Amino acid sequence: MKRTALLLLISTLPQMLFAQSEPVSTENWFASPGVVGTLILVFIVLMIALIIVIIKLNDFIGRSKRKRLLKEKLEFSEELVSLSESEIDEILQHRKAALSYKLEGKELGSDAKASDNKGLITKISHKPENPLFDEKKNTKLSLETSEKLKATILLYIVASVFWLVLGTLIGQYLGMKFIWPEMDSYSWLSFGRLRPVHTNTVFWGWASLAMIGLGYFVISRTSNTEIYSYRLARLGWWLINLSVVIGNICLMAGINNGGGEYREYIWPVMSLFALGLIITLYNFYKTVAQRKISEIYISNWFILASLAWTIILTVIAYLPFYQDGLGETVIQGYYMHQGVGMWFMTFTLGLVYYYLPSSLNKPIYSYSLGVLAFWTQMLFYTLIGTHHFVFSPLPWWLQTIAIVFSAGMFIPVVAGSTNFLMTMKGSWSHISKSYVLPFFLVGVVFYFVGSTQGSFQAFRFTNYLWHFNDFNVAHSHMTMYGIISFLMWACIYTIIPKITGKEPPQVLVGAHFWLAFIGLFAYMISLMAGGTLKGLSWIEGNPFIESVILMKPYWVWRAVGGSLMFVSHLVFAYNFYIMAKKEKPLNVSVKTVKA
Repeated sequence: MKRTALLLLISTLPQMLFAQSEPVSTENWFASPGVVGTLILVFIVLMIALIIVIIKLNDFIGRSKRKRLLKEKLEFSEELVSLSESEIDEILQHRKAALSYKLEGKELGSDAKASDNKGLITKISHKPENPLFDEKKNTKLSLETSEKLKATILLYIVASVFWLVLGTLIGQYLGMKFIWPEMDSYSWLSFGRLRPVHTNTVFWGWASLAMIGLGYFVISRTSNTEIYSYRLARLGWWLINLSVVIGNICLMAGINNGGGEYREYIWPVMSLFALGLIITLYNFYKTVAQRKISEIYISNWFILASLAWTIILTVIAYLPFYQDGLGETVIQGYYMHQGVGMWFMTFTLGLVYYYLPSSLNKPIYSYSLGVLAFWTQMLFYTLIGTHHFVFSPLPWWLQTIAIVFSAGMFIPVVAGSTNFLMTMKGSWSHISKSYVLPFFLVGVVFYFVGSTQGSFQAFRFTNYLWHFNDFNVAHSHMTMYGIISFLMWACIYTIIPKITGKEPPQVLVGAHFWLAFIGLFAYMISLMAGGTLKGLSWIEGNPFIESVILMKPYWVWRAVGGSLMFVSHLVFAYNFYIMAKKEKPLNVSVKTVKA
């Protein structure tokens, strides 16, 4: 019996340890659970966009109706003043008759001259207004904030805005290269060098600095105390910015860390970034430690955990004895996914747990759901990186664990999404009053859609179909842009006006929202469709050049979507300038006249 069991184990061991060699079939590919799930998720995004549009149109129509009724009341009041009592009685009799009038069914068949004696027509307009987005109410609430804290937040955000514009300008240039590859012939402008400049700039420059800047306010506010050291905050700012500047110069000069995605910076450069995070973690921890209240708010759990995880992750990713062979591949998957999930996602969720309830002036829906989301995030996210290398030479059991834990990510995603949406419950009217809630709503919806789609994409067939083509680019923008950037904008529009007392024109905030959202949707859908066709072409064994040719129209739409997104960033930069600019003192010169 023991011998039989041992032989069975030996016979199945190769299947557990090594990759499957059976060919993948494309028959009924559209019925695959991952594909069906992704289509449903895209439909959810469309429905949310439609709901936002309907709410905004309904609010515009309602306000127009209220203005019209008020105007009619004023006109009627003015008319009454100049009328005699008999004329007033006649008008009232006509109105009373109009209210009691009932249609007989013959009114539309008459040849008589058109006349509205029965009061059926409600509005006549020869100049209808059709705005793409309407002006919203300004937020008058302000928060008392120390000048040092305000300066620190603005310092981080202004740098992040600069890196956003520069990083996406480079991304826009790269998108154009897909259509016009002959645009330049300089080595330092080649796609292979500029692409990591784009990703690292928006990762470590835009998103990281924005998160830390917003985090300083959360840490201080929820601890009811001042930041431990503003000098350390400035030092961290310098180190992170310096790492991005030096790192990008090295990348454009061809000095990089090999093929490791998102860790192209060489270790001396990345050590500056890691040192900046260590200083930030110490500053945050000391601030929380000297808090003036007993509780530690849930936001601080996420923020401190993300900083600690990322420091450990960065050290592991750059250890020299992990840089060769399959070990390097395992570490790359670990680093690449942890960088997105444990740094950007975890930190951003911590910010949302503060800024979303704050913007709605209500508590978070469930503290327990927040705790569940936190610990399951810590559990499942740490072991899913290998799903980037399904069907690779890595052990089959390791790939299977990554897929299982990717499915486990449904728990923190559903818990977090439910918590945020239930917090918004009862406040949907705010969508018509401010653009902050639409930014939050889109970010939360993409958190559910993008994260769930990532779990679907970890399934073996969908991974084989989508992973190494343009579909994965769509997925990364769905998460890093749809989740992180939209939530960053929501938090910035929430807090900056409250600490500076200056509101940007809401029409421009609306322009930012719609340009970014429509641009992302065009970018995402075009690459998802094109990537699916490319993956099918590869599986069917067609020549590689055929998949390149079929992508051309989809790359055009990628460039269109990217252009809209880039323009939205310029609008956002201008909005931030309005919110953050200092008022110039009046120069009043007094001339003295001698008697």
